[in-house]
Amino acid sequence: MSRAVRRRGSALVAFTASLGLVAGMPMLSGGAAQSAEPAPDCKQPFPIAELAKDDPVEGLTVSGGTTPEPFTGTVVGVLEDGIAPGLDMVVMNLSSTEIDRVGGIWAGMSGSPVYADDGRLIGAVAYGLAYGASHYAGITPFEDMDDYLNAPAAPAQIPVGKRLAERIAAGGDVSVRQAAQGFEQLPMAIGVSGLTAKRLAQGSEADRDYLGQRDTYVVGRAVGDASPDPSTVVAGGNIAAALAYGDITAAGVGTATSVCDGRVVGFGHPMMFAGRTTLSLHPADALYVQEDSLGVPFKVANIGDPAGTITDDRLTGISGGFGALPETTTITSAVTAGDRSREGATYVNIPSAAAEMTFNEHLANHDRVVDGIVGGSAEQEYTITGTDAKGQAFEIGYSDRFHSSYDISFESAFDTADVVWGLTSIEGVTVDSVAMTSDVSEDKSTYTVTAVQQRKGGEWVNVSRKSPATVKAGHTLKLRSVLSGPSGTRYARYSFAVPERFHDQRGFLSVSGGNWLYSEAAYQPTVGKIAKALADQVRNDATQAQFSVSNERGEIVRTKVSDPVDRVVNGDRRVKVLVK
Repeated sequence: MSRAVRRRGSALVAFTASLGLVAGMPMLSGGAAQSAEPAPDCKQPFPIAELAKDDPVEGLTVSGGTTPEPFTGTVVGVLEDGIAPGLDMVVMNLSSTEIDRVGGIWAGMSGSPVYADDGRLIGAVAYGLAYGASHYAGITPFEDMDDYLNAPAAPAQIPVGKRLAERIAAGGDVSVRQAAQGFEQLPMAIGVSGLTAKRLAQGSEADRDYLGQRDTYVVGRAVGDASPDPSTVVAGGNIAAALAYGDITAAGVGTATSVCDGRVVGFGHPMMFAGRTTLSLHPADALYVQEDSLGVPFKVANIGDPAGTITDDRLTGISGGFGALPETTTITSAVTAGDRSREGATYVNIPSAAAEMTFNEHLANHDRVVDGIVGGSAEQEYTITGTDAKGQAFEIGYSDRFHSSYDISFESAFDTADVVWGLTSIEGVTVDSVAMTSDVSEDKSTYTVTAVQQRKGGEWVNVSRKSPATVKAGHTLKLRSVLSGPSGTRYARYSFAVPERFHDQRGFLSVSGGNWLYSEAAYQPTVGKIAKALADQVRNDATQAQFSVSNERGEIVRTKVSDPVDRVVNGDRRVKVLVK
């Protein structure tokens, strides 16, 4: 975004279908990881150059629980430079009871190890036919999976050529024409816990760059004794990599390819192709594999507690170590609505995800406490801490009042996230924590600026463009705005000194409710300027009056802000001022 954002949100109710892979996890603090580590396998790579057509292979993956199950297959051929220059793809025809049941390999199978008959590791399942569900898989060679050379991104779709397409079609899965569409990376969308599909759709449709990710899906939650142990992250076992965890989990779920010396490699393709990274590493518990008649089958799984750090997100897969967890940005939310209240937290591993997770934490905790899409009002405040580009600690705080006639939880979620987005967009700035509090009421009433008045002849009378206010040059212009609402009328008063040099001129006064003004705070280039913009920002429950007058000698523009009232203020009025 490159423009200012109106203070009030808009209730978007568009719904998008969620991708089927499901995951979940408990709310945790960002402390030490679980101690148990998986048994290493430390397999030797099988050289791709030694593979031949119809060579038998065996593999491991999980379709339910945490224990890997075997599958079998044969080599179909090798696509030289199929993934990238110098990085071949091995094509295999795979089979097992579960693969046969669901019609082919599934999303979440990425990283499943495939072995030669001598036990050496050929590579990881990573790609499926672009046409849809199929027994044919593209394998990323293990001899390349721990290299992480500086290679270009993998193409979205990998052609197979006529001869290989004919071999695939001979297996009976698809026609030659369908096989010729090539291979593409198995789905690796980001699963998000704590929000419904409708909420995820609303966020993705909102006019915010940090909420622009559309390939997200709803996830579940694993808690207490149900949380899988890190020792289950073995070759062929489940593995997840998360941008954030806690109230809001945002993670991709796949399969571990190999574990050795406290390190794990998996997926066989990038998650986000971020290079060096600080995702958290998690075990996962598969519930089942869901058939999908319109696309690729997908694994339904619960994510466990964080167990380490994913340090690399590369062309050939993800890799990380067990033990220490990434440093996180801690997002907390305390919401009260009547006699209901809750405190929640989300821990963000990737700085660029902090704004999105701030929005999601706010919305998820409000939905849990408010317990419905309802109109109302909310008094909110937040405090953000961190360090600026010079390494100096900062603390920024703000408070405001919000209103919605339809969905107070959604419409009040943007302001804090916008500022977090602005801060994390500045090179060198680190956000350590975001603490939000909110008190929600079912009161949907607001005030509206309905008139501007000037005291004439001992009483207040309405002024407008047709009936202007008047003031003598060198004196003070005194006016008030009328704020009307269902609960009564309030007034806000303003005074402006008018210099002598503007006699016989025409000026203007505009009065706006704070809820009709725009925020520029998130678009400032430094932490200091963001803090100043917030200090100057007009609250939604206040008004701003701006008086301007000019002549050939110059111009003055003077602004006054009223004290907050007990409700959000909408509307504006513009009146003419005659300087005598």
